[in-house]
Amino acid sequence: MAPSPCTWRTLYREHPSTLGRLPGRTWKGSLATRPLSDHPPGEHVSRRLDLKRLRLRAAWLLILPFYILAAPSAGLLWWGASLSTVGLSLRAWAAGSIRKDRELATTGPYAHIRNPLYLGSFMLGAGVMVAGGQWVFGVAFLVLFLLVYRVTVLREAKELEVRFGASYRTYAAQVPTVLPRITPYRAGDSDSPRGSFSRARYLRNREWEAALGAVAAFGLLALKLRLWP
Repeated sequence: MAPSPCTWRTLYREHPSTLGRLPGRTWKGSLATRPLSDHPPGEHVSRRLDLKRLRLRAAWLLILPFYILAAPSAGLLWWGASLSTVGLSLRAWAAGSIRKDRELATTGPYAHIRNPLYLGSFMLGAGVMVAGGQWVFGVAFLVLFLLVYRVTVLREAKELEVRFGASYRTYAAQVPTVLPRITPYRAGDSDSPRGSFSRARYLRNREWEAALGAVAAFGLLALKLRLWP
């Protein structure tokens, strides 16, 4: 017997914690019985969870030896913290501008670059590597970041094209993936208030956790500098 197609309703039933934030009215319309794709049920969620685990494992490969061998200085801490602050600011701007699973993000930082969250993550991590004062870990971070996030970016681009179709293709053709464009991209509703930064959206996306992580990272490096100058 052929397996039944995966719909949003079956995916919600199998993974309620993943899709529970979508508005309730979504499940009352045609979306509830609309097939996700030809892939088996739960495959999209499984791949997303696998990539998340891969990112966490890659991070732990660096964290422990990094702090053991780190050789911070006051100057390196200052430069690293400055770079990480820029990255955190970019992530915060993006987190307060995006409406996940609701509409294509084309305003705020997304009007200049398609992946501001990942660029912000890179700057945040690079700042920590600079503060640590060990170039070997900087190279390792760069390699791991490119390997892991390249897969993530390509996967998400395919999902967005499936979900938003021509709107995403037009957007992707005009907005770079990595290097920001100077003039902002203008979609049909770019001047709408929906595109403005929202503090509530920032908190809902839990972006403050990245700030806490950065404070902990630089706090540990500063402590090591003080105890073992």
